[in-house]
Order: sequence, then structure tokens, then C-alpha cells
Amino acid sequence: MPPLSDFPPMQHVGSEYLYETVVVKSLSFNTPTMLGFMFSLVALAFGFSYLVIIPLVEYFRDPKGLRKYPNLTFLSGLSDVPFIYEAHKGFRSHALLKAHEKHPVVRIGPNALSFGTKEAVKDIYGHNTRCGKDLMYKELAGSHYHLADVIDKPDHARKRKMLSSAYAIKNLENWEHKVVDMTARLIRAFDARCTSPLKQGERPVEQDQTVDYRMWSNLFTVCAIANIGLSEDLGFLDRGDDLVTSEAVDGTTKKVHFRECLHATAWVQSNLVWSYNWYQTLAKLSKLVSPTYRLKWKLNEGWDGIVRNRATTRFKRYEAGEKLDDFFTAILHDKSGAPNNLEWGEMVAEVSIMMNAGSDTTAIAMNNAMYLLLKHPQHLKRLREELDETLEDDEVVAPYDKVKQLPFLRACLDESMRLLPPTTFGLPRRTPPEGAPILGDYIAGDTTVSMSAYVAHRDSSVFPDPEVYNPERWLGEEGKELQPYFVAFSAGARGCIGRNISYLEQMVLLASLLHRYEFALPHPEWEPIRRENFNLSPGPMPLKVWMRKSADEA
Repeated sequence: MPPLSDFPPMQHVGSEYLYETVVVKSLSFNTPTMLGFMFSLVALAFGFSYLVIIPLVEYFRDPKGLRKYPNLTFLSGLSDVPFIYEAHKGFRSHALLKAHEKHPVVRIGPNALSFGTKEAVKDIYGHNTRCGKDLMYKELAGSHYHLADVIDKPDHARKRKMLSSAYAIKNLENWEHKVVDMTARLIRAFDARCTSPLKQGERPVEQDQTVDYRMWSNLFTVCAIANIGLSEDLGFLDRGDDLVTSEAVDGTTKKVHFRECLHATAWVQSNLVWSYNWYQTLAKLSKLVSPTYRLKWKLNEGWDGIVRNRATTRFKRYEAGEKLDDFFTAILHDKSGAPNNLEWGEMVAEVSIMMNAGSDTTAIAMNNAMYLLLKHPQHLKRLREELDETLEDDEVVAPYDKVKQLPFLRACLDESMRLLPPTTFGLPRRTPPEGAPILGDYIAGDTTVSMSAYVAHRDSSVFPDPEVYNPERWLGEEGKELQPYFVAFSAGARGCIGRNISYLEQMVLLASLLHRYEFALPHPEWEPIRRENFNLSPGPMPLKVWMRKSADEA
């Protein structure tokens, strides 16, 4: 130690004074670093407790009695992260199917159960179910609820009553001419893309694969619902593209691609929503850390703008005095002409779900029906025989009145929607606060319960050989017995209100195309890529198309 004479002169030079001075200077110098270190430790401890300790305690405390159910993954009982990971892999329902091959009930999150047997359909979705819409719908809702995401049961009943008359079967005749018009436009586009007949045993060359059926069927459904719902002609089928106007909140407009914006919206939401408490935070973080997410969220803004422009465009026509017969009229006033007096946000919300669910699911169903028939020529042959017996050679567009009761046509459509449901994800419901019985077991209150249509349609006790495309299973009395377990349009009071419109479009278009054309996949083993967001969405389906021979030519 240096002699005391080496230190600066001090009033008090005792050793205690020196020690205290050195310690105080040292502490003063390191205070910011130490405070930062302490804050980091506290934050780490809090995060560890919140993400690990508390979930572990709750898992073993098991207040709802969910620990008895097997987990989808090792960590599913502790966190929603594993299910979010499954979502990013692109086919959650397939993972659920594998799990349900062993277990009727599977825990997919700390507060979520998936069911896999036929009896659960009635318990979760039936007319007398005590389960309501899950919190997922609240997280994804905008400023106002629409018919598909409204949680409050009286509010749902109000909306359903308001719109049910527009979607009723008796009104299909009023709008069939709109579907006929869109079918005729699609046929003109396909006529222009016809190639020479394919010789037996040959594969179509790439330049002859002139039709992406996935795209064209989607253009058809978007144009059809825009015309039926809003009396708007989008022109997609005439141009062969889906460019549409998107309108920002400030009124500025730009052109965007309809399908790209819609599918991006479904992609980001279906990846992240499964942790309800964290969804909004995850959405914000995803924009910061991922260029892919930033692009998808930007496209989501484009989708919101598409809906906004459709609604404002239609409302301006109403203000101008146009009397139009469409779904939007049912939003504006009831059958007697009394105004519904809806807030603008609610009107926009109803346009949103109409343009979304009213186009995408039907297009997927159309694509899958064509794909499966081309993969199974024996069923295609039988369907064509049924159509040829019903339609005249010179009938370009199949009249709905002629095809709506064709048993094998309906069977082919239902079987394709059974095997490949357009909406595969388990539509989540929530048990009431007092709990509810499902599969004879009491499920505690405020628990998320669901059943994937992809899983439900593969219950072999209902659908023998479930992986086989077999339209015959839907014929006769045996086919009628399957209907309670067919949930492609969901079931019960919350079942899809637009199923009649979907069948109208599917029947008219498929009958018209198969009566007029021959189609070929790129090769017999070809399969489309598929990704599950909320819907099980197929990728492009390139086809070769050529004119069929008439009965006189055959």
C-alpha cells in the first residue's frame, strides 16, 4: 500500500475515511451498470416465472381437470406455442388426425381440447349445444362483428334473421341469372384456351396446359358473389386477372390483387391467433422481425381496402337512388322496406365476410371436385352419363332446375368436400362458465373445444375407407344417414348461411364444364400443393382443355 504521503492532502486522514471514500467512489462509478444488471435479472426472473413457473404450477394444479387428456405435443399442456408451430408447418389438421387415431380427445393447448369422434359434432356444434363462439373470433374481429364471428347469441340471432331471407333457397331463382352470366363468361375464356384433343396414352405438353383451374374457379366465385351480393361487375373473367380497387381510410385508392390480399390475411392470422392473450403482441412483433410477415400484413391492409371500396361503391349507388336486388339490400332494410339502421362499421363487416367466405371456400370446393374426378375417371364417366342424359347437346350453361336434383352430381360434390373440406380447421367453441358435457364427459367452463372437419370426415365408423374417393356412399338412404356427420358447412345454428348459394354455383359450373369440355391433369400422378390456413387451400392446378365430341360425333 502506498504511504499516506502519496494521497492528496485531506482534512481527516484516518484509514476509515480513506476506505469509505474509495468504496463510495467505486459505487458511484458503477451505479448505472448495476441498475441495468439488476433490471435485467428482475425482467428475466419475471419472464421465467410467467412463461415457465406459472404454466408448470397451473399444469400440475390442473384446476379444470384437463391433464388427464393426452397432449398433441410434449409441451401442449403448458403452452400454445406448439400449436402455433404446427400452424406454421401448414397442415395442423393432419397432425390432429394422427393424434386422434389413438385418442378421441387431445389437448392442443393449456386451455384447448380437440375432439375426434362423431358424437362430438352434436355436443359442440349442434342446435342444442351450450357452447358458444370462442375468444378467437373476438381477437380477429374488426371494429364490428359480422355474422360469422359475432359471439353474443342474441346479436347473432338478430343478424341471422336480418340476412336469412336473402340467403333462402326461394331466392336462388332470383340470382341464378347472375351465376349463369358468370358461367357463360368463364366458358368464353375456356373456349379461347382450348387445345387439340389429347391422344390416348399421351401426356399434355406444358404449352397445352392453358388453364389454371384453381385461379379461374376462384375468379368465377369472386365475380359471382360480388354480383349476387353487391350488384357489381368486377370483370375478372373477361380480363383473366383479379386486379381490383383498394381504398384506404383517407379515400386514396390503388389497384391490388384480390386473391393475394385475401390469402395473405388468412396466412398471418391463422399462424398467430392460437395464443389469444398474445395475439396482438405477436402480430406487432412479427412485423418487426420478419420481412415475410411485413409483406403479408401490408397485403392485409390491401384486403381491408378492397372491402372498404366494395362497401362505399355500393352505398353510393344506394344514395343515388338505384333499386338493386342483392344481399346488400338486406343489410340496408328488411323485406317491408324498414331500415335496419346499422352502423357503417357493421355494414362493412358483413361485406367483408361475404366477399371472403362467399368466394374462397366455394372456389376450393370447385377445384377439389374437378381434381378428384380427373383422378378417378370411372366416377367422371358415370357423372358425364348422368349429365348427358339430362342436358341437351346445345345447352352451353346447365340450367340449375335441371341439375339441382341429379343424385350423382350432388354425391360427387359432397364426397369431394368430405375428403378435402374447404374449411378444415376446427371451428373453436367455448364451454359456458358452468361447463358442458361433451362425449359424456364434463368439460370445465370457459374451455376452448373444437373438431376439425378433416378429422370428422375420416371417422371410419361413419365413413368406411375414409381416404377413398367414393361418391356412391352418398346415394340412397345410406347416404342420407351420413348427413348429420357431414360438417363441410359446419352444423347447428352457426352453420354456413351461404351453403345454398355454394351448391348453386358448384352444380351449374361443374355440370356446364364437364358437359362441354375434356380436361387433363399434367400427368396421372400429379397432385397440387396444399396449405392449411383457416381453409385447406390448394395451389395452382394447370389443365389441358379441349372440346368434347357431341353425341352425333361420338
